[in-house]
Amino acid sequence: MKLIYAIVRDEDGSRVMEKLNKNGYSVTKMASTGGFLRSGNTTLMIGTDEEKVDQVIQIIQDQCGPRKQIVVNPVPIMGAGNNYTSYPTSVDVGGATIFVIDVERFEKI
Repeated sequence: MKLIYAIVRDEDGSRVMEKLNKNGYSVTKMASTGGFLRSGNTTLMIGTDEEKVDQVIQIIQDQCGPRKQIVVNPVPIMGAGNNYTSYPTSVDVGGATIFVIDVERFEKI
């Protein structure tokens, strides 16, 4: 038995859970925060048999693969005191951080 922790963006969490549920996987969802953009994350816990780990990871990858997002960063205007202008920047978002852990014992009561 394996326990998979998948940390995904909030925007992707529901879609990943729905697809995993449709494929027969039970998922526990926890809210979390972190990452480069300090945006909300969703941490998913999925228990599964060892031979199904690759299928779970593939579902996660299909639902929240990396993509580009435009963010606007304030940039100071030289010689204008405390005035700022906006400068759009493209950043990579999405994807997932996944941990696969051995489960010594599992009971469902």
